[in-house]
Amino acid sequence: MNLFKKTMAFVLAIAGFLPAAWAREISLIPQPISVEETSGVFELSPKTTIGYDAALQDQAEFLQQVLSQSTGWDLALKANARKASVQLLLKPGEVGKAEGYLLTVTPKKITIVGEDKGGIFYGIQTLLQLFPAEIYSDRRQHNVEWTAPAVTIYDAPNRPWRGMMLDVARYFYDKEFVKKYIDMMAMYKLNKLQLHLIDDSGWRLEIKKYPRLTEVGAWAGPDHNRLGGYYTQEDIKELVAYAQVRHVEIIPEIEFPAHILSAIVAYPWLSCTGLQHEVPTQHFISKDLLCVGKESSIQFLRDVLEETVELFPSSYINIGGDEANYIRWKTCPYCQEVIKREGLKDASELQGYLTNIVAEMMKEKNRTVVGWEEIFMRGKVNTPVVGVIWHNVSDTILATRTGHKAVLTPATHMYFDFPESKTPGEVKAATWMPPISTEKCYSMEINDYSPESTVLGVQGCFWSDQFIHGTVLQEIDYLNENRSENYAEYFTFPRLLALSEVAWSSQAKRNYQDFNRRLSQHFARLDFKNCHYRVPEPRIEKMDTTDNGNLVFTLSPSVANSLIRYTTDGSYPTVHSPIYTGPVTVADKSDFHAITVVSDRHYSLPIYFAPDYSAYRQYGEYTAEWKPLTVQSQTAPWKFECTGKISGNGNYTVSFIHTKGDNSLKLGRLKLYKRDELLAEVEQTAIAGPENNAVSYTFSVDAFDAGTPFFIEVETCGQGGNDTAGLVFVKKEAQP
Repeated sequence: MNLFKKTMAFVLAIAGFLPAAWAREISLIPQPISVEETSGVFELSPKTTIGYDAALQDQAEFLQQVLSQSTGWDLALKANARKASVQLLLKPGEVGKAEGYLLTVTPKKITIVGEDKGGIFYGIQTLLQLFPAEIYSDRRQHNVEWTAPAVTIYDAPNRPWRGMMLDVARYFYDKEFVKKYIDMMAMYKLNKLQLHLIDDSGWRLEIKKYPRLTEVGAWAGPDHNRLGGYYTQEDIKELVAYAQVRHVEIIPEIEFPAHILSAIVAYPWLSCTGLQHEVPTQHFISKDLLCVGKESSIQFLRDVLEETVELFPSSYINIGGDEANYIRWKTCPYCQEVIKREGLKDASELQGYLTNIVAEMMKEKNRTVVGWEEIFMRGKVNTPVVGVIWHNVSDTILATRTGHKAVLTPATHMYFDFPESKTPGEVKAATWMPPISTEKCYSMEINDYSPESTVLGVQGCFWSDQFIHGTVLQEIDYLNENRSENYAEYFTFPRLLALSEVAWSSQAKRNYQDFNRRLSQHFARLDFKNCHYRVPEPRIEKMDTTDNGNLVFTLSPSVANSLIRYTTDGSYPTVHSPIYTGPVTVADKSDFHAITVVSDRHYSLPIYFAPDYSAYRQYGEYTAEWKPLTVQSQTAPWKFECTGKISGNGNYTVSFIHTKGDNSLKLGRLKLYKRDELLAEVEQTAIAGPENNAVSYTFSVDAFDAGTPFFIEVETCGQGGNDTAGLVFVKKEAQP
């Protein structure tokens, strides 16, 4: 234990936070079906041997590698041995559920009985969580007692689909990072990796028959600042083999008919217009779709998918299918000819027509088509598909009625590119939906699985479009500082651990307080895996009011063996602020801030109390505010972001509420922008002041794009001076 951790342990001990048995507490994620503790511990030693059934060589070698690199001992493997210290036994029918296992730890022996190879692997993952956190280190650790408590654990997953989506198209992550992502998924028993390989901003998969897809479509920007990259077919084979050992099925996503501009840049004849474009360096959703009316486009898909299924042995192939704007199809003579020939009602049904062609094509390859929920909502799809439900969970009802299956990944709970909170200082993130805390992710409802279920399981998504939203987060190649990978991990963890329990365990067994207690022990495991994560703020156990109106804060650590540092003057704490050792009294809650400190370079945002806008609930969501220093004496445009408040097509009201000051704010023309595109303009003059404190503007949105920033610009000036302050709210009106 290093000096920093020794100091933290001492401080926590004297503060009464560190129970005597803390280090021995069993804190497993996801929570198994049953855990029975017995007496004693099993201790690893250089003489420990690993015995295994011959069919389990990959699993045995995996366990040997993990144990050996952290202990420094080259533990012996023994095929078909029955007297080894650690025994891996494959016994179909004994556990009774796919991917299930029975783990027994005694002072003398460890036995893992698996229903199948997956069960053995997940038994190994649970076993590793019983050892000290140092077991995950990739280098030898000294002065560690390599013990696991005696225990009997029975476990099996509630659902067959436990997934993550990694967007490598908007930002290219090299294969070593993808391997690390697979490792972290496997550590928490996730088994499906949807690899988002294609988007407007990049084509990431080498296709031999169409070399320009990667020669041209994989790169954006000028040569001196070029962004991008791609995986060779040999890279893919390496990733697939790596994932198979870890029981992660890689599902390739070849996106169409939208989000395919990178291919159209390489081969303009794929689109309806045939115009030459450039691979974008800024995020937007292109209106150019794959032309369904040209046989050459269909042949292109056939060729690309042919090479793709040869590379990926998964029984699924994802075709994307979301966010298509059909304006090009409506004016394309080739597409209109298909609409007429097939008796379709409108251009949107061309998507169903295309999905049917591809689904039949893939059925011949023994593949099931997967796509975003739009694939079974745009025209009738005859061949059963799997819809990844991201927009409206109730769409699973439509999947049920039409004979399809579903996977839940609602943007409200499972999109990890949203921030965890509204605390000032959260890093740059998507804002078109409210923040998703770890608790909110954990709260997602999903019915327990049965073979008849429409819903196969649940999946998290990490989108990388923030990398092309203006502020460039990509690495500076010459520094090689991996900030983009750290960013991705910051957003993924610890929410991936919440996802793992939602995906693995039955809903009836979930308890967030218990999960949060176990989670506090897992940050050290992430540290030893060299995995970055968002440090959670300290927990507020109590906030009492004294007789004289002061507030007393009682805190507890959210990360085991961490420090809490705090301030009482309204300033943000640092790693040098006072150490919390007991309840703190302040006059007002805004005076108190506290942070979790894991190390001098890794700490949380401060505890934050958001302003109370409940009195303005009728006006919608708080969006911006004006203060005297932001008010000009002459008319000038005031521009502020409203991303997230503009949440779809419809009618909106923007209200300006004067809250204090003797002067008024004069308002003029208001404009709504989608990035730089003018969407709405309102010619109006209004005054928000002491005598008329609330004024409103209304406009309509009919070209909403998810993931695109929105801004309001309004002409303003102070009337009679700049002693004026107020709030701005945006409300989406209910549809008639």
